Amino acid sequence: MKLLRVCAILLLAFLGVTAIAGAIPMLLHPEGGEVFMPPSLLQYSLFHSYLIPGVLLLAANGLLALIVLWLVIARHPVYGEWTCFQGCVLLGWLVIECAMLREVMWLHYLYGVVAVGLIATGLLLARKARRAAPDAH
Repeated sequence: MKLLRVCAILLLAFLGVTAIAGAIPMLLHPEGGEVFMPPSLLQYSLFHSYLIPGVLLLAANGLLALIVLWLVIARHPVYGEWTCFQGCVLLGWLVIECAMLREVMWLHYLYGVVAVGLIATGLLLARKARRAAPDAH
């Protein structure tokens, strides 16, 4: 269980920090730029700037990941379920982003592995926690 918890901590910390680092330029420069993120990436999306995607990235994969990280570190009774949930949020983000961009980049594969890792780790942690819990009978 300790190794699973360490994996969850590492994945959540990586996701939280990199999502916040990715959201900051989107919030500071919502019009995009040729070096950072060209405005042409938004041509098939619902958005006209990177502001709303930046806010969503910050909240859903940055701040939420850090909150879940805190739950794991604090050994909150349902931290396995929350870890799995964060993986599902990330996977949903990736699917929607790829559909809107109509493009898959190498980072999508990397974060796909992170998402699957969070889902698997969270499910295993939740199952172990249920087994360790005393019977209510």
